[in-house]
Amino acid sequence: MQNQQQSIQGILSIAALVCLAIGWFNLFSPEINHLLSRKVFYVLIGASFFIQAPLLTNKNFVYAMYAAAAICVIGAFLPESSGLSSLKTIGLLAGIILSLTNRRR
Repeated sequence: MQNQQQSIQGILSIAALVCLAIGWFNLFSPEINHLLSRKVFYVLIGASFFIQAPLLTNKNFVYAMYAAAAICVIGAFLPESSGLSSLKTIGLLAGIILSLTNRRR
């Protein structure tokens, strides 16, 4: 079960990186590039964090990882004109920090 979760998380992470790369290199129309790099990317990363949360070695950070996942997904759907759209970046950074500090040794 754990290997299956790790595989799903890896697939989601790679798909998120592909979305980000498509947005950077402007492979499609500006609307699609914006959608992939600013919305779908954060939804996929949030889903990856959600799947990774139960796998953390330090169980004290499980709920923090769930919160980071939720912030990424919610922030992706907030309008960029509001100041709250930067929440998705905060969720992304929190999730990365949590995942790096809870690596198995």
